[in-house]
Amino acid sequence: MNCTAEIEKIKSMIRDVPDFPKKGILFRDITTLIKDKEALRTTIDVLYEIFKDKKIDYVAGIESRGFIFGMPLAYKLNCGFVPIRKPNKLPCEVISQEYELEYGTDKIEVHKDAFKKGDRVLIVDDLLATGGTAAAAVSLVSKMADVAGVAFVIELEDLKGRNKLPKDVEVVSLAKY
Repeated sequence: MNCTAEIEKIKSMIRDVPDFPKKGILFRDITTLIKDKEALRTTIDVLYEIFKDKKIDYVAGIESRGFIFGMPLAYKLNCGFVPIRKPNKLPCEVISQEYELEYGTDKIEVHKDAFKKGDRVLIVDDLLATGGTAAAAVSLVSKMADVAGVAFVIELEDLKGRNKLPKDVEVVSLAKY
């Protein structure tokens, strides 16, 4: 598979929406990507090619758009899928990781029994922006298992979110802006 050509195809399917959610913001909309069966298949296939030999035990998808890409990738990698959720969404005992927002804090959670020591977990989300949620997910998973990598469909490079992630963790972004 020629990943460079495939990544350009993926990038061409992401719609730019000016002034959303507020004036001055250029929103990168994945709905045009995921509604197109070939573009969606290509996205999952490219991520699979990158991670197929990394011995992944679980894909952990960050709520909510990480579920969209994480679940089919887990299927293709022949491994389990674990949701990383916002607070009070999981029914059993959880562990949490708080992280800072521009004005305040937020938290993500995963079931306490989601992983065991030595499991290799690939964390997936649609977008890497400022990196707060992704860094929290890495920290959360690291409490229980090994982070095999972090994958995003889109990275907004100007926001330098990659800098918040540990240097020893592989970070993959397909469409960089």
